[in-house]
Amino acid sequence: MQQGYAAVLCVLAVLGLEATAPGECELTRLLQDKLQYEMRLQYMKHYFPIDYTVQVQYEEVLRPSNITRLRNGTVSETALRYLWFHVSSQAVLRIREVLPEKHPSWKYTQELCQLFDALGEEYSKYRQTDVEAVVADLVKLVHSAGAESRSKAVRPKALLDNCLKVMRMLYGVPC
Repeated sequence: MQQGYAAVLCVLAVLGLEATAPGECELTRLLQDKLQYEMRLQYMKHYFPIDYTVQVQYEEVLRPSNITRLRNGTVSETALRYLWFHVSSQAVLRIREVLPEKHPSWKYTQELCQLFDALGEEYSKYRQTDVEAVVADLVKLVHSAGAESRSKAVRPKALLDNCLKVMRMLYGVPC
């Protein structure tokens, strides 16, 4: 059994991919289940007023094209997952900030927050100094409160759509 595992790690090393922790894969599977299209549609679109938007920082919108650009800039997969975690968890918090406790989407966003908190424990071993400078700078911008001048209006469903698309890009192969 260990020889097979070692062979997989060797192949991943040859391909330049970094292995993910089993807990990380399980948590992303749970997140993927929570982010099914029907749930995103119901909780992030139908339960909100028509054309409702949330104000987020420019850096809090992480699209697949951003990941592709960073990959071409030779940013490691681990650093990209670290960035995805910070951006996505912050996006869920932004959505949750605008919801009153009795809103039908409150429980859904609370469950997403709990999954991101659990995933945060997996990422707690990473420090910003361990990842590429470009990713560390983006994470700092995401968590800085003074960047309100670079804000944009985004629909809640679009934030979670991007979260899922990028998650599939980053975790599709290793998990």
